[in-house]
Amino acid sequence: MRRKRSPQKFYLIQHKRYLHRILAIKQTTPLWNTHMAKPEILKNNNPFLFTAIIMIIIAMQACKVSHSKVKKQVQATVDLSVMQFNAWGAGDGVDKYRNLRAGSGFEAIVDEIAAHDPDVVTLSEVNGPSAKKIIEALAKKGKTYYTFTTTRNPSIISRYPITYNSSINHFRSNPETDPTHGLCKLIIKVKDHEVAVYSGHLDYTNYACYLPRGYDGVSWSALSAPVTDPGKILAQNAGSTRASNIQDFIDSAKADIARNRTVILGGDFNEPSHLDWTENTKNLFDHNGVVVPWPVSKALKENGFIDSYRAMYPNEVDYPGFTWVAQKSWTPLSDERDRIDFIYYYARNNITLTSSVIVGPKESIVKDKPVAETSKDRFLLPVGIWPTDHKAVLSKFKIQLPGE
Repeated sequence: MRRKRSPQKFYLIQHKRYLHRILAIKQTTPLWNTHMAKPEILKNNNPFLFTAIIMIIIAMQACKVSHSKVKKQVQATVDLSVMQFNAWGAGDGVDKYRNLRAGSGFEAIVDEIAAHDPDVVTLSEVNGPSAKKIIEALAKKGKTYYTFTTTRNPSIISRYPITYNSSINHFRSNPETDPTHGLCKLIIKVKDHEVAVYSGHLDYTNYACYLPRGYDGVSWSALSAPVTDPGKILAQNAGSTRASNIQDFIDSAKADIARNRTVILGGDFNEPSHLDWTENTKNLFDHNGVVVPWPVSKALKENGFIDSYRAMYPNEVDYPGFTWVAQKSWTPLSDERDRIDFIYYYARNNITLTSSVIVGPKESIVKDKPVAETSKDRFLLPVGIWPTDHKAVLSKFKIQLPGE
């Protein structure tokens, strides 16, 4: 007949079976050496005490693993801030318009970048030599940026070293005499993750959003009456190189997307967004009842790119986000305000938009006079004189790093 073990003997056997686990726990638990491995505890034959000790150690190990996972998750993302800044001839425009000391506009551009400290700045109306001067001036303020050599506009500066760069330009005439519009690209590594950043300054001619406002988009002269036929508006718009520029961007970006790069586009598009010229705004801002499916923004949306400002603020009435015009009206008898400066990003699950704001004065030019905006838009006001006829855009993102 089989004898039954007493509870005391059963737990003593279990006591011995747990001993082989002690060696593994001892290797990974510092508290073992300070408290649990004392001779008086190891010699204690109280099975309940020993079991309690083992359970405490296992729980401590579980907490350690959980804390490690949380720490790893926190380290798995990185912030990236991008500023789109049309600098009006690298500051020369505001010097001439406001009769300022030569160089004042340039210094103000540097001050604005230093104040907001973006990781990347996509610069319109700034060529390579001017971009180099900007980063040299920023270095004197203790800010390290990189750029690349190009004689053409636009350009980019980055806080991250540049691993690749190229230019993509379409010209209205001779490229030697008119190197003014197109796109450029760079690739940076953000903690071993590649980010492709494009800067675009698209063709300013055939600025057809002036037609409903009673001005010609080619000559900028006043018309006898506004043009409110969307077909005629889009026909004039098609005379620019903006559509071909943006298609070149889309084609180039496809290769970046295939390589799992994060893709960002900043630029002065010289064309509004179809997300702003809607049924809700057709009787505002001198749209004169017109709804226009502007082709550049539509092409970007159809190819998976997200307008960061409009994604952050979907209500185009409360948050118009005007970036034009901050100084010097081109249509003094109309309200020419529009959002023509953008930061786009490719929609994928490794990038999250966290904020987007307008940088510049709260006033816009309406019918040749400065008028304070009454919208709900957020503004980061100038730190000194505002150096350009555009307002800038600053968008911030979180990027999920690969392999985490």
